[in-house]
Amino acid sequence: MDMQLNTIVGLMLFALYSISIGSLIIVVLLENRNPLKTIPWVIVLLFLPGVGLIFYFVFGQDNRRQRIISRRTYKRIMRPLHINHPVQDRCVVEPPYQPLVNLLNRNHRSPLLYGSELSFYTGGTDKFKALLEEIERAQHHIHLQYYIFGDDVVGRSVQQALIGKAKAGILVRVIYDDVGSWNVKSAFFNEMREAGIQVYPFLKVAFPVLTSKVNYRNHRKIVVIDGRVGFMGGMNIADRYIHGSFIGCWRDTHFKITGKGVHGLQSAFLIDWYVISKQLVKGREYYPSEKIYSDNILQIVTSGPTGPWRTLVQALLFCIMNARKYLYIQTPYFLPTEDLNLALQAIALSGVDVRLMIPERSDTRTANMASHSFLDDMLKAGVKVYFYKAGFLHSKLIVMDDALACIGSANFDFRSFEHNFEINAFVYQVSFAGRMKAMFMDDLTQCEQLVPARWLKRPFPKRLVESFMRLFSPLL
Repeated sequence: MDMQLNTIVGLMLFALYSISIGSLIIVVLLENRNPLKTIPWVIVLLFLPGVGLIFYFVFGQDNRRQRIISRRTYKRIMRPLHINHPVQDRCVVEPPYQPLVNLLNRNHRSPLLYGSELSFYTGGTDKFKALLEEIERAQHHIHLQYYIFGDDVVGRSVQQALIGKAKAGILVRVIYDDVGSWNVKSAFFNEMREAGIQVYPFLKVAFPVLTSKVNYRNHRKIVVIDGRVGFMGGMNIADRYIHGSFIGCWRDTHFKITGKGVHGLQSAFLIDWYVISKQLVKGREYYPSEKIYSDNILQIVTSGPTGPWRTLVQALLFCIMNARKYLYIQTPYFLPTEDLNLALQAIALSGVDVRLMIPERSDTRTANMASHSFLDDMLKAGVKVYFYKAGFLHSKLIVMDDALACIGSANFDFRSFEHNFEINAFVYQVSFAGRMKAMFMDDLTQCEQLVPARWLKRPFPKRLVESFMRLFSPLL
């Protein structure tokens, strides 16, 4: 009798589990996601019982339809940015790029910001020296947001500089990503709080209630000082950008913006600040009038897993399909969506000089293997692919036609395009594009160009593993 009862209970539990898995698969299908993303989740749910269910709740839920901030609050934060809109007759973008300007205005309300000065850093030593100098000059406020805020030598130097300014009466607000800075002890941030700094984690993970938030991380790197000077780019706050790691030196690119462009960084920070703190920070003192430093025009664009549009994917598709002479890309991870993958092949086949630079060695082995599976079709289409050999290339850059450059925090992968909160700038200026092109060409001296005949003949087991990992590229 007991055996029959156990059998019945077991069958009921199996039926309940099967119904749950089947229902989840239906939910995934009805979300109408990219098939390349739907198929891996169906495979995981079917072939990894139990584990697949947990993985889906942690990593798989689609928050695209959610809003993390009300339209009314968003408009209140953004209003000063639009009130301080630059004089229109100075913001003349070349006709080929006016549709891109319109696109970013309509799907993101990103105004043109005229006349900023842009400096760039390719190593951590210069970047952190400049950052600490600007922190020391702060007179009113410091806003700092990083995916990783490490408790190491570099992290401590920035922490102590912020504490010193807070004790001097400067308003200091800090956002760090709760997962990106997971290995940093609470005492590190509590020390800042005790000094008067306002510190918040972004989308704090509290198991088991908020497990789905593990997959949606704030990958932005933003510093705003007095609304006049700002920093953005690829570097986090960590020693690896100066001393390297087990894969060698970290080659990254970071930017200092002086002038109107900082207002775009400010609005992005204040929106995130409201989301996590529920404090509405506003006032003209956060968007001071600025002089004209140059003739460049830029748009600051944020993207994330919420809202109706995949802003960066749309913008990059426009850039790719409108390249006429050349398109150069630097990225640490190359896991393109199907649309971007096909677009790159199409323009390369049309005769545009397309060059892709990725690291030979990566800090994420699975992502690196999946990246390699995309290179076959790139090479067959005529894309020139380069492996950076002088360490780990963590730089994120797109430059095209001596006219447009895209810089910021986003990698060329599914995670940046669909899961992470990112921030990029589209810069419309010939001289800046020229500087970015020169930087790219200088990095080429540290690269090995892939020879298609040799690459396509790599061992079958290696190609098989890479192709298998590609199935999971939307999840990496």
